[in-house]
Amino acid sequence: MGTAASPTFDAETLRRGIEGNPNTLLSLYADDAELRVVDHNTQPSHPRVLHGRDEISTLLDDVYGRDMTHKLEDCVVQGDRAAYSESCEYSDGVRVFAESMIRLRDGKITEQTLIQAWDEQ
Repeated sequence: MGTAASPTFDAETLRRGIEGNPNTLLSLYADDAELRVVDHNTQPSHPRVLHGRDEISTLLDDVYGRDMTHKLEDCVVQGDRAAYSESCEYSDGVRVFAESMIRLRDGKITEQTLIQAWDEQ
């Protein structure tokens, strides 16, 4: 009996990961993936850079451990590149909006730049 292959990137798998299962989302990243985060805490000249699935997993554990909802708004895939928009809302009504540009290799995310903004608290 063989083992099930991990999912490869497509819009529906991304939706399932973002909206319900962070383990599915993590499985879309290559082992050597790099994620750059730009927001009001980590400006473009000094983005937060995560290297590899372990560091990305730590970020996802933090984000998905919060009392908030996540929704994939839009996703476009073209060859080895994709872009998507995500909206989130904390239980107190604070909203977050994020845009991502990604590069793919063999159906896995290898590079991602995430730009996010959220309501003033």
